[in-house]
Amino acid sequence: MLSISIVCVGRLKESYLKSASAEYQKRLGAFCRLNIKELEPVSLPENPSPAQVMSALEKEGERIWAAVPAGAKTVALCIEGKMLTSEKLGNFISTQMSQGFSRFVFIIGSSHGLADSVKNRADFSLSLSKMTFPHQLARIMLLEQLYRAFMIENSGKYHK
Repeated sequence: MLSISIVCVGRLKESYLKSASAEYQKRLGAFCRLNIKELEPVSLPENPSPAQVMSALEKEGERIWAAVPAGAKTVALCIEGKMLTSEKLGNFISTQMSQGFSRFVFIIGSSHGLADSVKNRADFSLSLSKMTFPHQLARIMLLEQLYRAFMIENSGKYHK
């Protein structure tokens, strides 16, 4: 069975985000084994310098790669990534599966983003929008889009 992991820096805090995540996790269970790995962000002072932010991102990047299983297709979520329609996301996953990949890891950084080393090492970079969203909301948006992509690929009625 297809395995999808979401490695994210930070935890969901608001109950409405936790509820949305739980709902999409339940729905995605019909299509894949889903695992969400929440990593602790590196502590920063209230007004960190750019150097402090870069150092924290690199440390978070090391934690991220330690959580990525060998042989997984990695997708970093970042604003510089490629934007895909829901249909194209489903096609991307299907194409990768036909090439022998059965394990995907989607990577979501902290509120400061992802280190360049993470973006450069990932197999693919995905942007959800040109707009900026809180990283916690990005997780819900990713879960929803994964569900939508599976429904499209399986001719489901969810997508309109």
